[in-house]
Amino acid sequence: MLYSFAELCRKEVIDVEKGEKLGYVDDLEFDAQTAAVAALVIHGRERLFGLLGREQDLMIPFRQIRLIGTDTILVVREAEHGSTDSAKCTMSKRFHIEDLFK
Repeated sequence: MLYSFAELCRKEVIDVEKGEKLGYVDDLEFDAQTAAVAALVIHGRERLFGLLGREQDLMIPFRQIRLIGTDTILVVREAEHGSTDSAKCTMSKRFHIEDLFK
C-alpha cells in the first residue's frame, strides 16, 4: 500500500512492546542509493515550551515497523547499545525530506 508523506504525518507511532506513544512522524530518512525509506523521524519533545530546545530526535529504522494501520504505526524498537544503523550511516548517503525544500 502506498502512503503520502502527509498521511504518514497524521499517524501516531506506538512501541508495541512497551505500549508507549512515541509521537507522530515528522520526517523521513531516505537511502539515496536505493531511494527507499530508511527510517521514520520523530522530533524530540520541546523542553520548557521550547525555550531550552528539544530532546534528541527519535530515529526508527524501517525494519522496526511492524504494521502501518489506519491511525497508527506499530513498531518494535531494538535495544539501544549506543549506536544504531542510522548513526553508522554517513550523511552523504542519506538525507531528510526537509532538505529537499531548502
